[in-house]
Amino acid sequence: MPSRRLLLLLAAVAIGGFAADPPPGPSPSDTARQIGLSPLTIATPASTSAGETASGSAPVTIAPRPRQEEALEAAGPRAIIRSDVEVVLVPVTVTDPMNRFVTGLDQDAFEVYEDKVKQKIVSFGSEDAPLSVGIVFDTSASMGNKLERSRLSVAEFFKTANPEDEAFLVEFNDRPQLVVPLTHNLEEIQNRLTFTQSKGRTALLDGVYLALQTMKKARNPRKALIVISDGGDNSSRYTATEVRNLVREADVQIYGIGIYESGAARGRTPEELSGPEMLRDLSEPTGGRHFVVDNLADLPDVAAKIGIELRNQYVVGYSPSNEARDGKYRKIQVKLIQPRGLPTLHAFWRTGRFAPTN
Repeated sequence: MPSRRLLLLLAAVAIGGFAADPPPGPSPSDTARQIGLSPLTIATPASTSAGETASGSAPVTIAPRPRQEEALEAAGPRAIIRSDVEVVLVPVTVTDPMNRFVTGLDQDAFEVYEDKVKQKIVSFGSEDAPLSVGIVFDTSASMGNKLERSRLSVAEFFKTANPEDEAFLVEFNDRPQLVVPLTHNLEEIQNRLTFTQSKGRTALLDGVYLALQTMKKARNPRKALIVISDGGDNSSRYTATEVRNLVREADVQIYGIGIYESGAARGRTPEELSGPEMLRDLSEPTGGRHFVVDNLADLPDVAAKIGIELRNQYVVGYSPSNEARDGKYRKIQVKLIQPRGLPTLHAFWRTGRFAPTN
């Protein structure tokens, strides 16, 4: 049956042609682009091997792109740099024989010693840096006729303020009270003082203690207390020794304004007579000073002078050569290299610090 054999032959030819020419479809490069991979370049070897496909092409192996974490690990460990260098800042006031402030000195005019060992100065400046200030104001009964001038002295002090300054007010008589917490609104302190009345005894040491505790919340690196009082202490819970030790630990300059009217010495109590010595012992070791006011009319000018002094200080920073964190007290000494052509200069600075313990 020739016709049947012819049909079978034609069918076989059609099937063979279909197998030899597969329908068109996406190329490997197109497929790669669709799944987000880079197009692969496939190299065809010159000779075939047992692993070749039926069409004679070599098998393709796609290596996955490495993850970001793996790439960072392959590049090597990351270096973490930490700086733990302690720098001690020492405010220094320089005056001439007429007690006028001397400005314009450079770093070479200063040497710093800690426990008699010369230190390396790593920072130096004389700019008007922001301050944190505590006003410690005596409102005891003996301050009656002195309150008005004392209020004016605070106003004069704030005239030199920096917009970034912050301040607080502690009043004390029988006991201390934080009347105005730390604030940038200095007018709030002056307004509060307007309503202050004098009464009771004098807890000066407790007032300084409360102010030092409040200063621990201050934000500015430079800190100062202005203590305005007319006498000693006769009502404090803390002793002079306890407060002096706290003063040595605190990085706070203390300026004492002692109002000691020359004609009122007769009849004063032993505590009041010891007032000048107490204020001097509290202020001078901190790099601050004790100002004696015999005439109430001079009180605002003295306060203004303290404000100007704080704005004209040099700040010398050194990295201690003794790195022991033993909590011990270190004595600080500042020496001036006398500039040519100037009279003998005097420097005031805090006399020591406590080493950290951690």
